[in-house]
Amino acid sequence: MKRPTKDLARSARVVTRRGLVLAGAQLGVMGLLGWRMHAMQVEQADEFRLLAEENRVNLRLLPPARGLIVDRDGRKLAENEQNYRIVIVREDAGDVDETLRRLQRLIAVEPEAIERAKEEMMRVSPFVPVTIVERVPWEDVARVTVNAPSLHGIVAEVGLSRFYNRTEETAHVVGYVGPVSDYDLTRGYLASDDDPLLKIPRFQVGKTGVEARLEHVLRGSAGTKRIEVNAVGRVMRELGRQEGIKGKDVQLTIDLELQAYMNQRLDTESASAVLIDLEDGDIRAIGSTPSFDPNLFVRGISVADWTRLNEDKYRPLASKAVQDAYPPGSTFKMVTALAALEGGEVDSEETVYCPGHMEVSGLRFHCWRRGGHGNINLHESLKQSCDVYYYDVGQRIGIDKIAEMARRLGLGQRHDIPMSAVTEGIAPDKAWKRGFNGEEWRIGDTVNASIGQGYVLTSPLQLAVMVARIATGRSLTPRLVRSIDGVPEPSGRGEALGLNENNLRKVRDSMSSVVNHPRGTAHRVRIVAEEFQMAGKTGTSQVRRITAEERAAGVTSNADLPWERRDHGLFVAFAPLDKPRYAVAVVVEHGGGGSAASPLARDILLQALYGGTPPLEAYPSSEQDRIREQQELYERRAAERNDGRDRA
Repeated sequence: MKRPTKDLARSARVVTRRGLVLAGAQLGVMGLLGWRMHAMQVEQADEFRLLAEENRVNLRLLPPARGLIVDRDGRKLAENEQNYRIVIVREDAGDVDETLRRLQRLIAVEPEAIERAKEEMMRVSPFVPVTIVERVPWEDVARVTVNAPSLHGIVAEVGLSRFYNRTEETAHVVGYVGPVSDYDLTRGYLASDDDPLLKIPRFQVGKTGVEARLEHVLRGSAGTKRIEVNAVGRVMRELGRQEGIKGKDVQLTIDLELQAYMNQRLDTESASAVLIDLEDGDIRAIGSTPSFDPNLFVRGISVADWTRLNEDKYRPLASKAVQDAYPPGSTFKMVTALAALEGGEVDSEETVYCPGHMEVSGLRFHCWRRGGHGNINLHESLKQSCDVYYYDVGQRIGIDKIAEMARRLGLGQRHDIPMSAVTEGIAPDKAWKRGFNGEEWRIGDTVNASIGQGYVLTSPLQLAVMVARIATGRSLTPRLVRSIDGVPEPSGRGEALGLNENNLRKVRDSMSSVVNHPRGTAHRVRIVAEEFQMAGKTGTSQVRRITAEERAAGVTSNADLPWERRDHGLFVAFAPLDKPRYAVAVVVEHGGGGSAASPLARDILLQALYGGTPPLEAYPSSEQDRIREQQELYERRAAERNDGRDRA
């Protein structure tokens, strides 16, 4: 049946409207797509170009150059040298085992190095380069570079590695670097450090000494390089780099030549010494012997070398000058004397009778001189090192006043210098003992402490500070860092201690008699040159108990005892007398007494005072032949060192 014309017209209008709507929608979609394409291709082109490039451009960290460590005159102690190494990136290598086998066919790589590299690859992200072998010759670098197309993910790089110039002379001060370890990052001093450099396998950080204590100063900041890789991850080219910020240079206060002299002078002993400049607290030399070559640790120490160093009874790895604490023996008597004088309990002219021993609470405490010193005053007690005098004085003033004076003079406190394991020592008092073992202080403890035995423990550094404060009357503090990146560090000169100058003068005069009076305990090692005369104090630190039976039969000589049972020898001194410039402390482990340490201290002082080899006339005539031989030996060794550096 034919539809009416009116219906046909209505249907045509509906179809036309739908067509227009549909066409409009299509045009809108096409317009939206066109606008989006325009935005992506024109307005957002840079953004999408970057996203595309990130699929083929990798960023890698560039370790910065580590800051130099130099002595007070700018002579290099720790520097950086070129180091060619072969690295692998796991995500670029494909079949890692096959790639490493190809590398071994090209260059000599120990199996242990391959296994270590595999272990490290499993611990880090796949894009982090892992060192396979380092310090490779240029010929090996060339072979790897030429064969790069068949060594996916393996690259020859040139970097920097630490090198120590004067090795054993400064090993305990400068310390050494080594690969960052899991312990360093989890429980060590780097546990809270989030520097991405620490995630690089075998990245070297300070392990001991200045290298460790000033790690954040010396390390610097990482740089980056942009490299282009192809579809399979092979490096095609370097697109650019931003170099890292070099670590800051550190200038120490030590004088390298004086340090070398100290090291050689101590060389035949298990010993340590500290020399302090009294003008500003600068440590001009600080040494421990025997020592070691820190370069062994940088390059990866062998089991044989580690065993040799670790099992040596003379402990070459220990920085004895700061980390070891010894009973100070008679060098502590100046502390007891000043405590008594400042407290007013003792007059310097008052005498104490020394029969060779003293009975205290049923116990007999002996003087080093079996027959005693007779009636003796403060001056004579220091000059002849009478023990009984200090037994008596110590009981009168009490341990708390002795400990207070000890701390005032720099004992029983950790001095803030950037070396490893700096000890606090012990300046004991009643409260300390209660905290230590829960026991009350006894009068016998005071008797022992008054002559630097018992619980009293001090390091050579603390003893040097003690004698420096006595010599100057100031609260001098030791300084090891002179400047960082050319910016001077604060002086350690210190303010006045507040001690009575007359009391200090009495102690100094007594110390002068120890060396310069014929009856002084160190007269044999005096300085003859009047302008450089020194004041000092000997000390003997017992390491074994002498029984009553042994005393009755005769005390066994140190020379007849095994080395480890002999007494320690100590000596502290300052010079010149009229205007003190340097203070020194020397400890000779199991040296048998102060006579082992005093010649070393005298010779170190003279070397510093003359700024080089002293004239023979500065020494007693009886010692000049021996000193001449000693100086000739030192000059020969110095020439050998210089020849070795020239050849290197």
